[in-house]
Amino acid sequence: MNNNFNDKEMLQAKHRLEEAQARNRQKERKARTRRLIQEGAILESVLPEIKHMNSDEIKNLLLQRLFFGNMQP
Repeated sequence: MNNNFNDKEMLQAKHRLEEAQARNRQKERKARTRRLIQEGAILESVLPEIKHMNSDEIKNLLLQRLFFGNMQP
């Protein structure tokens, strides 16, 4: 009976750990989502023309501006 009780305690501890890890992953995902939204808003405020571009166009614009300055293609 004592061994069965220890097994049950171990299983409960394992589940508590898994739940804590899941909560931590969710918290990290929410923080990442918030950061990405904020950074996107900043980018959009600095370069309003990106509102009408797809992701590849935005990436190319940023690479062009980073490597070639403000020169237009």
